[in-house]
Amino acid sequence: MRILVLGAGGTGGYFGGRLAQAGVDVTFLVRAPRAAQLARDGLRIRSALGDAQFPVAHVTADALPALAARDPFDLVLLSCKAYDLDSSIDAIAPAVGPSTAVLPILNGLPHYAALDARFGADAVLGGLCFISAMKGGDGEVVHLPSPPSITFGERDASRNGSARTRAIEAVCAGAPGFDAVRSDTFMQAAWNKFAFLAALAAATCLMRASIGRIVATDGGTAFLVSLHEECLAVARAEGQAIPAEAAAQARSLLTRAGSTVTASMLRDLESGQEVEAAQIVGDMRARAHAAGLALPHLDAAWVHLQAYRSRRDTPDTP
Repeated sequence: MRILVLGAGGTGGYFGGRLAQAGVDVTFLVRAPRAAQLARDGLRIRSALGDAQFPVAHVTADALPALAARDPFDLVLLSCKAYDLDSSIDAIAPAVGPSTAVLPILNGLPHYAALDARFGADAVLGGLCFISAMKGGDGEVVHLPSPPSITFGERDASRNGSARTRAIEAVCAGAPGFDAVRSDTFMQAAWNKFAFLAALAAATCLMRASIGRIVATDGGTAFLVSLHEECLAVARAEGQAIPAEAAAQARSLLTRAGSTVTASMLRDLESGQEVEAAQIVGDMRARAHAAGLALPHLDAAWVHLQAYRSRRDTPDTP
C-alpha cells in the first residue's frame, strides 16, 4: 500500500512515522522548510513507546502532481486542524485519483461534508484518532504520555469488511507504537468520541483548568456531569445514542479526581492560537438547537470560545 500523509507534525508525523518505521511505503506532503529538515535529519520520534530516527520520503506541493501521476497513492492520511480543512483539501487533491481512499483523522464531524463534496463520498473513509503529540522545537515529533490509536472503517455499513479497510488493517498491524482498530460500526465510534471530546473541550476551556482542578471545586463534578449529559442528549437526538459502557467510561474520565487531563483546545487557547471551537463545541451546540434542546452549559462554553476568538482576531477592539 502506497500512502501519502499530509504534514509531518505531531499527529501525522507520529502515525505516518510509525508506519514508515515498519517498512510501509509512506510519503509526507510538507512545506519546503520541513522538507529540508527531513532531508537533513530524517524523521525523529521521541516517545516512551520507543524513540526512532530514520530517513523518510517527502514531497512538496509543487512536485506532488507529477509524483502522483507517476506512482499513484492508494491512501491519503489526512491529519490537520479542522480549521485548516479547506487548504488541506486543496493540498491533497492532486494525490486523490480514481482508486485513492482518503482517511481523515480530524476532530469533530463537519469535515465529512466538505470531503464528500470534493472527492465523492465513496472515496472518503471514516477515521479518528486518540493521541497527544506535538512537533518539538528542533523538528522532532514528541509523543506525550497517552495511548495512541487510530480507528477507521466504512461509513456506509453495506461496505463493511471492504478490501481497502482490510488492507489498512494489515499494514497497521506491523507498525509499532499505536493500536489500529477496523470498525464495522464506525459512525457510532465517531459519536462516542465526539460526545466525550465536546464535553472535555467545553469544560476545560470554559474553566481554563484541568479535569482534576474542576472536580476539586465546590460544584465542579456536578457541572461536568451535567455538561456530559447535554452531549449525550444531542447524540440521542441525532440517532446515535452513546452505549452505556462507552458513556460510563467517558464519565469516569471526565470526573476523575486529580486528573491532569485537558483538551488540546485549551492548550491552543492558552498559547493564543486558533482553536477548533466551531467544529467541536460550536457544532455540538448547533445540533442541540436544531433538535430543540436547551443546553445551558454548552451555550456558555460556546459564548466563551467565540469571545476568545474575537479578542484574538481583533485585539484592539473593545
